[in-house]
Parts: sequence; structure tokens; C-alpha cells
Amino acid sequence: MKIVLSFAILFAVFAAHAASAQDFATGVAAFQRGDYQTAIKNWMPLAEKDDGEAQRNIGIMFQQGLGVPQSDVDAVYWYRRAAENGHARAQQNLGLMYEQGAGVPLNYTEAAKWYRMAARGGNMLAKLNLGVMLERGVPGMPLNVVLAHMWYNLAAAQGSAEAAKFRDELALDMSREQVAEAQRQAREWLDKHPQ
Repeated sequence: MKIVLSFAILFAVFAAHAASAQDFATGVAAFQRGDYQTAIKNWMPLAEKDDGEAQRNIGIMFQQGLGVPQSDVDAVYWYRRAAENGHARAQQNLGLMYEQGAGVPLNYTEAAKWYRMAARGGNMLAKLNLGVMLERGVPGMPLNVVLAHMWYNLAAAQGSAEAAKFRDELALDMSREQVAEAQRQAREWLDKHPQ
């Protein structure tokens, strides 16, 4: 009896997951053909059940005004829900909203916090954005060329040509010791956060 009950529970979980995956895929197809109402109709129930990808997609729709009234505040709401569930791309999106002051007060410290979380999740753009913030220096994050080089190097290692260019340009104004330290810190970061 226990085996039959366990199998029934497992089947119900699998069926629910398969239905959720189908709803998500239906939403993607609708979004790609510009049918934003169908996309949000399929994604909203998933987002309400804490599906991070659906939450992020709804955030994008609000940020860009696709099928819904444009609202940075609503975009931040959905990005935050996904980000708090560990969704790295949503963490990067939320960091960008704080860096730009879109839907939230401008806050570089908060932006950096979300970028760091996204970077730990392997997000290349978050690493690039951290490099830019550190290279120029922003309130709460003073200029630090060694750390900027480190973040550019990490993003470049993931294939960002822009990060490689920024890293190489920055290195021209750095001492050999600074470049060596940046490279050491990048290796150390990778040891602690394998991608």
C-alpha cells in the first residue's frame, strides 16, 4: 500500500511539473510571437508559485511595457521576488534597477549587493557591471582598479568581449603588481565560486 501511495504522489508531482513546464513553454512561444497577453496568462500562475524564470520574465514585461502598462515599480517587484529565490539573472536585473534608480531610489550599494549575488550565480553581466562601478568609483564603492580588473577578467573568462576590452585598457594604467594582484584575486574568487 505504501509503495502504491508513494508512486501516486510521485506521479502527481511529475504531472504538476510537466504541466508547469508546458505552461512556461507556451508562454515563451507566445512572447516570441508578440502575444504578450497569452505569455503573461501562462506565466502569472507560475510566478505566483515562485517560479523564478516566470517572475523574471514578468519583470521584463513590466519594465518594457509589453502587454502590460510600463511600470518600473512592478518590474522591481517581480525581479525582487525572483532574485530572492536565487535567480541570478533577476539579481542582475534588480542590481541594474538600483544602479539606474528605476522603480527604486538610486542606490549603488544595493546595486553592488545584487550584482555580487548574481556574480556568485555565474552571471557574466553582473561581473561586468561590478567592474564598471569599481573602475569609475561610485558612492559607497570607491574606485578600485585591482577589483575592477578582477571582475572584468572574470566576465571575460565567460566570453564577454566588452569585459576583455575594458580589462586590457585598464591594465595599461596599472602597475605589474596591481595586475598580478587582480589576477590572483580572480583565481581565488573562482576557487571559492566554481562556475
